[in-house]
Amino acid sequence: MTERSSSATYQLTKEKYLSDVEYQHLMSILKRFMPTCRRDCLLIALAALTGARATEILNLEKQDFDTNEGSVFIRSVKGGKDREIPLADWLVRELRIYLTDKDGRIFGITYQRFQKIWCNYRPAKKKLHSLRHTFAIRLYAKTKDLRLVQYTLGHRSISNTLIYAEYHYTQSELRKFLI
Repeated sequence: MTERSSSATYQLTKEKYLSDVEYQHLMSILKRFMPTCRRDCLLIALAALTGARATEILNLEKQDFDTNEGSVFIRSVKGGKDREIPLADWLVRELRIYLTDKDGRIFGITYQRFQKIWCNYRPAKKKLHSLRHTFAIRLYAKTKDLRLVQYTLGHRSISNTLIYAEYHYTQSELRKFLI
C-alpha cells in the first residue's frame, strides 16, 4: 500500500482523537499528577504537545532536548522526517527536573508499558495514538497551515496530512449549515 492510498482510505472519527473537553481534562490530570508521577505525565504530555508517535517518544535521549531553546528533536520512525518541535514553557520546566540524572534513552520503558500508563491517565477510552491525531487536528484548526502540520508530524507526503484538513473543513462547514 502506498502512502497516498493509505491516507485516502483512512477516516478520522471522534473515537480517534480527544474532544476539546477531553483534552482539557487530560491537561488538568497531567498537571495535577506531575509532581508525583513525573515520568508518566511527561510521556503523555510529550505525545499530546508534539504529535510524536509513541515509539518516537520512547526513543528520545537526553541530548534530544534543548531546554535552553525549549525544544525537542524527534527522530522519525516509519520513513518519516526528523523534526525539531518547540515545547511549552511549563513542559520545559518539568523536563529540566526529570532530565537531571538521566542518560541515554530517558524513559526506559516498553511500548506496552506506555500503553498501560496511557490507560491510567486517559480522560476517555481512546487509544494512545489518539494523542497524535488530537495534536494534528488542534494545530490545523489553530493555524490552517497544512505544511506546518505535515512538518510537525514528520510526514514525507502531504497526502498523509490531508486527512486533518479535510476533517476540519467538513466539520466546520457542516456546523455552519446545520447548527
